[in-house]
Amino acid sequence: MAIVQEKAMCVLWFFETKSVITTQRRFWTTYKKDPPSDNSIRRWLTRFQETGSVLHRKGAGRPSTSQENVDRTQETFTRSPRKSTRQAAVQLHMPHTTIWNVLHNRLHLNAYKVQIVQALHPNDKPRSFEFAEQILTRIEDDENCLRKWSFSDESTFHVSGKVNKHNCRIWGSENPHDYRELERDSPKVNVWCSLSHTEVIGPFFLNNLIF
Repeated sequence: MAIVQEKAMCVLWFFETKSVITTQRRFWTTYKKDPPSDNSIRRWLTRFQETGSVLHRKGAGRPSTSQENVDRTQETFTRSPRKSTRQAAVQLHMPHTTIWNVLHNRLHLNAYKVQIVQALHPNDKPRSFEFAEQILTRIEDDENCLRKWSFSDESTFHVSGKVNKHNCRIWGSENPHDYRELERDSPKVNVWCSLSHTEVIGPFFLNNLIF
């Protein structure tokens, strides 16, 4: 088992090299015995960052996060609310678990999903209104016209990529109702399907890119 001096040197070496492997090599070269594990070194580092010491405080339970780290976390997410917790952990040199603890238990922030909406252009609204008027006129002229029509749509996979709602979060005390516009005319691969009065047509997989 490593003594206090050995633990402190491991933390110092890790800060200097940013490498667990290099830290383990220096440990072996200096003390001529098996180096501590990766988990042990990182545990000592976390303890030092949170308490300023590599010693385990018996009976004190898990050390509380300092007010300074709470303020630093609040500042970085106020400035960049879309930042991921792992990015913040790297930037602030704090454990990922500490970032989560501060956000949830100290700052009482929640992670909100980004909404995906279709991009609208200035002429979209008048065109939609004109289309609606034409449809109403046709229905008045022929009550069976809807039975003669089919409606189609496609599932689109954009080559340029689009926002992953599962991974994208915005941290805040209230839902910001943020959204991202999606351009339907960007390069993509489509899966097409049509629905008529009597049947479903498709689906058809369109392997070629559509622009």
